[in-house]
Amino acid sequence: MLKVFKTTLLTSISLLACLQAFSQATAILGQNGERVITTAVPFLSITPDARSGAMGDVGVAISPDANATYWNASKLAFMENELGIAGSYTPWLAKVVSDMSISYLSGYKKINEEQALALSMRYFDLGDIQLTDNQGNLLQLVSPREFSLAGTFAMKLSENLSAGLTGRFIHSNLFAGTTSGSGAGNGKPGISAAADISMFYNKEAVVGGKKNNIAFGAVISNIGPKITYLNEDNADFLPTNLRLGTAFTTHLDPYNKLTFAFDVNKLMVPTPDPSDSTLSYRDKGLLAGMFGSFADAPDGFSEEIKELMLSVGVEYWYNDLFAVRTGYYYENEDKGDRRYFTAGLGLRYQVFGVDFAYLMPQGTQPGRTHPLQETLRVTLQFNLDKGIQESVTEEGQ
Repeated sequence: MLKVFKTTLLTSISLLACLQAFSQATAILGQNGERVITTAVPFLSITPDARSGAMGDVGVAISPDANATYWNASKLAFMENELGIAGSYTPWLAKVVSDMSISYLSGYKKINEEQALALSMRYFDLGDIQLTDNQGNLLQLVSPREFSLAGTFAMKLSENLSAGLTGRFIHSNLFAGTTSGSGAGNGKPGISAAADISMFYNKEAVVGGKKNNIAFGAVISNIGPKITYLNEDNADFLPTNLRLGTAFTTHLDPYNKLTFAFDVNKLMVPTPDPSDSTLSYRDKGLLAGMFGSFADAPDGFSEEIKELMLSVGVEYWYNDLFAVRTGYYYENEDKGDRRYFTAGLGLRYQVFGVDFAYLMPQGTQPGRTHPLQETLRVTLQFNLDKGIQESVTEEGQ
């Protein structure tokens, strides 16, 4: 019975990774899957908000908003509003399952002109999974759930430079609702903690009479110990990730502006070695796994380059009221083969905002439905500053 449950659990984990990055899907389809880097809790790496989701998953250096808690927390030190809250919802793998979703709630508070605090929560509902025995008899219905809670502090180090630090609690209950009679064995919720460190540089300049802005960002996210659902011998790495990016914004005139953004991602996790029958790469410690990930690919430098994930995005704003966005995400075919175009819209009215995003995957095989096909995201935002508060108070009087 335990074997049946473990098989079901591994299938579920593979599905999760497929949801996160379509990476496991290559393994399922037999496309050099042994080269795909996989981790536990892949929901931590799924783009949560519609703005970045519409721009090819860029976010480390674009202008800050409440969702900076995920992309680059250090940007919060440059927020102009005093308080902001954002909520995002994504029906996940809607073309494959009907009851899976990701929810994200984040908010920040400026302490003063140079410092900000933030909180965020991510919740992954995996829907319901029917367990069966070796003969196909129904056992019980389980409802796996995962979530994370994070707290952030961001501070300006100078007029143009800021730093951020985030602490995160992770809870992954893939055994939710199971009993020992269903083959759960010694299964237990996976619990871990992680940290993000981030930097952001933001510089404005007037060129040819036009206002421009150039920004750079760097983040190492999900730095933390391994997580396990069974025992320490079966512990898996968190999705520790290095993200570097830049964004250039130009004001075409007082009403129109364009932003061009580019991000590069690299998982700081050991590369699987198909020739290593002992799976010794899984035994590496946190720091050895992180820093060794830049030079551990079996095929050397050429394979390390393949592990870079690239994102490009464009955003157009009219009078800071209406936005049109598009982007493209690329991952090498040997490392997951995620390739998709994105598009979306944004609206702002006074203190409220709403964003939509739509994902259009490439590389769908004939006769197959791509797991990420027609992925939709929606984000609602609320921003408040002292000036608005005073205005509202005066109107009330």
